[in-house]
Amino acid sequence: MSIERVRRRRRTPDEARQEALVCARARLLAGGPDSVTLKAVADDLGMTHANLIHHFGSAEGLQSALMGSMVADLSNALDTAIARLRTDDGAPLELVNAVFDAFAEGGAGKLAAWIVLKGDLSHLEPVRSAVNGLVHAIQDKLGDPSDASQIRLSSAVLFIALSAFGEALIGEPLRDMLDQDEDASRRVVAGLLPYFVARSER
Repeated sequence: MSIERVRRRRRTPDEARQEALVCARARLLAGGPDSVTLKAVADDLGMTHANLIHHFGSAEGLQSALMGSMVADLSNALDTAIARLRTDDGAPLELVNAVFDAFAEGGAGKLAAWIVLKGDLSHLEPVRSAVNGLVHAIQDKLGDPSDASQIRLSSAVLFIALSAFGEALIGEPLRDMLDQDEDASRRVVAGLLPYFVARSER
C-alpha cells in the first residue's frame, strides 16, 4: 500500500492526533484494518513510534480513536440525510440517496464492518440517535405519528440501511458481475420503498 509520507516537523498535540487519524483513515480505506498500525502511521507522518504511543497508548488505542472519529462522521452524515428529507419533496429515490450517501461518506460502510468483526458493538452506540431521528423525520414527512407507522418506517430504514451497507462493501464488484450501472442498487431500493410507506399509511 502506498501512502505519501511527509517530512518530520513540529506539531501541537492536537495537530499530531488529528493528522494521525486522517492518515489512519486513509490506511483503513486503502488497505483494511491490518494496515492501521502505529509504526505505519508514524512512518507516513514522519513521526516517531514513541510519539504516537504518547498520543494513543497502543495500536488498539489508535484504532479506537479512529472508530470514534468515523462514527461521529457517520452520525453527521445521517443528520444531513434527515435535514435533506425534512426540506426536500421526499421522493423515494431522494431518501434512498440520502442514506446511501451517509454510508458511502468517508468509508462508513467499511468502518461498520470493521466494528462488527472486532465484536465491540458499543462503538456504534453514537449512531443510535441519528438512526432514530431518520425514522422520526420520515414519520413527520408523512404526518402519521401512530405506533404502527413507526414500526413500518423503522423496517423501511432497516431495509435502506442494510442495502446501503451492502452497497458500500461489495456493491461495485456485484454490479460489475451483473452488468449493472452504479445507481442500480439505489433504484431497486427506491422502487421497493413505497411498499413500506403504503403499509404505514393504512
